[in-house]
Amino acid sequence: MLKSRLFSLLSKYNLRINSDLGQNFLIVDDIIKREVERAEIKANETVLEIGPGLGFLTDELSKYAKKVYAVEKDSRLVEILQKEYSWKNVEIIRGDALKVEFPEFDKIVSNLPYQISSPITFKFLRYDFKKAVLIYQLEFAQRMTAKPGDKNYSRLSVMVQAKADVELVERIGRGAFYPKPKVDSAVIILNPKPKEEQIELDDSLVKALFQHRRKKASKALKDSYHMLELTKEKFKEIRRIFDKIPHAEKRVFQLSIWEIKDIEEFLRKEGILGCSITGT
Repeated sequence: MLKSRLFSLLSKYNLRINSDLGQNFLIVDDIIKREVERAEIKANETVLEIGPGLGFLTDELSKYAKKVYAVEKDSRLVEILQKEYSWKNVEIIRGDALKVEFPEFDKIVSNLPYQISSPITFKFLRYDFKKAVLIYQLEFAQRMTAKPGDKNYSRLSVMVQAKADVELVERIGRGAFYPKPKVDSAVIILNPKPKEEQIELDDSLVKALFQHRRKKASKALKDSYHMLELTKEKFKEIRRIFDKIPHAEKRVFQLSIWEIKDIEEFLRKEGILGCSITGT
C-alpha cells in the first residue's frame, strides 16, 4: 500500500530522489506502526521527527500526538507535504536538523538520514526528552549498543551510553525501503538516564583513547597526546604520567565508562585536562 502511494507521489510531482540527502523512504506499514507503538505516545505529548520524507511516518504520528514537529531539509518535500496532507497538529520546519534549534518536545520518532546519524544523535542528547525511537544503519546501531570488550565498542558507544540506556529492538532488511539502501537497518530505543545518573565525559579524552582502541590505555594516550592540546615539548615533560593513569594496562576497547571517568579525573588532578596546556 505504501509502496504504491510512494510511486504515485513520485510520478505526480515528477520527483527525483536525492541520494545526497540520504533519502530512503520506509515503505512497510507494519514497521511504521511498530515504531510508533514503541514510542508509547500520550495524547498530551509532542513528538519531534527528523526527515519526514513523504509523510508516511508523520501521518501515523499525527494520530497519537498532541503536536508533531517535522524537520525537513528538502524544500521539494516540504511543498509536497503541505499539499498532500491537511494535518492540524503537524508543523513542518524547513531547515537543516543539525542547525535548527528544536522546539520543546517530549519524544523523538524518526527514520534518520544515515549520513547525519552521529551528529544528530549527539545533538538529541543535549535536549531533555523522555524517549526516542530511531532507525539507523544496522552497523551504527550495533556500535551504539556495544559493551566493553565487544568488537563494535567505540567512542559512540561510550558517549551515548554515558547519557542514555540504549536497546536494539528490531533489524530491518533493506527491502523495507525505497530505494533500497546498501545495508540493513535497525530500530533503536533511547531512554535518557536521570540527570543524576548521567556521566559527563571529556570528549577530547574519549577521542584520544579510541583513536587507538586496541592499544593499552596508557599507550593510546601517548600516541594521541596532541588531541589533549599538548605540545610536543610539554608531552616530553609529562609523558611518564600516562603510565600512572588508572587502568593503564587495560586495552581501550575493554574500558568501561566508569573506568574512562577514572582516567579523566586522574588527568584533571595532574593538570593535563581542563587546563588548556599549550606550552611549557
